[in-house]
Amino acid sequence: MKKIFTLLFSASGLLMFSQKIESFETILNDKISIRAIELYDNKVWYSGTDSKFGFVDLKNNKTQKQIKLSEKKLQFRTLAQNKDAFYAINIESPAHFFRIDKKDLSVINIYTDTLKTAFYDAFIFVNDEHAVTFSDPAKDLNLKLSFIMTKMNAVLDFNTLTKREGFNSIKLNEGEAAFAASNTNIAHQGTNIWIATGGKSSRIIKIDYTTLKSNVYKTPFIQGESAQGMYSIDFANQNFGVAVGGDYTKQEANVNNIATTNDGGKTWQIQASGKNAGYTTCVKIKPNSKGKEMISVGDQHISYSSDFGKTWKKISDEKGFYVCKWVDGNTVVFAGKDKISLMKLKF
Repeated sequence: MKKIFTLLFSASGLLMFSQKIESFETILNDKISIRAIELYDNKVWYSGTDSKFGFVDLKNNKTQKQIKLSEKKLQFRTLAQNKDAFYAINIESPAHFFRIDKKDLSVINIYTDTLKTAFYDAFIFVNDEHAVTFSDPAKDLNLKLSFIMTKMNAVLDFNTLTKREGFNSIKLNEGEAAFAASNTNIAHQGTNIWIATGGKSSRIIKIDYTTLKSNVYKTPFIQGESAQGMYSIDFANQNFGVAVGGDYTKQEANVNNIATTNDGGKTWQIQASGKNAGYTTCVKIKPNSKGKEMISVGDQHISYSSDFGKTWKKISDEKGFYVCKWVDGNTVVFAGKDKISLMKLKF
């Protein structure tokens, strides 16, 4: 019986990780660091260092274009889109909110945050007219939220939001912030927004953007040091979500750096502790898999899970990627240091 059980277990393991890399092609080379990408019109769009913004066509990578959002050498780690335009915010102060028209790639600066502590970590649209972004806190440790209203190109900052009835002021702990690693430490499903923090505390902030009511939940994620915590989150629906991260300064460390939730972020269960490839900057759930399948990327690896994040297999040792996004159920685009690449998987 023992031999039969072992054989069955081995066979199920093979089925569990049956995906193979069919092709892996670099479609853009440039002197740039890219941590935010979007897909539109069969192209991958990116923002990065040296004020660079552009696209490369997914079917013909010779079709590409790049512009500069500013004459200054700004660093961009955020990018979001609605039906009419792309929006990007540079890190560090002053933080400029740029709108890039999809028709002609014309650029306007719709808002500038001059607060010295401004450092915008992630940016996401919750519907076609409203986007949400957040910055590291000021000295008062209040989470700095901004809502973008696209029809008016208006920005409601934290001070305005706190005046709205029903909004709970969110106070961060000393040494708690967020990581601008891949524009993915914020996620949304339905009316819910989730924000993942890290550092001396690594928690989940959940906000209903229609009422602005909020809750903050503790997690068992690695935390306590400035480089530790959750770096990326993704949700399949309003209940199931996954978080990845670790310690940037100890990239091989793999204890308490992956977790999942089944109740919308209230409680989190550590997964694959001590049995994964280490520090991870981005995780994306496969479309239509209901959370069962997901891919993740770190500076030193690309990994895959086909059992709701419980176990992981390193499928590539390719280095220097920071962000990924599913193109379809078999194709993933990766971006990072000096490149954008396209991986096709066979199942």
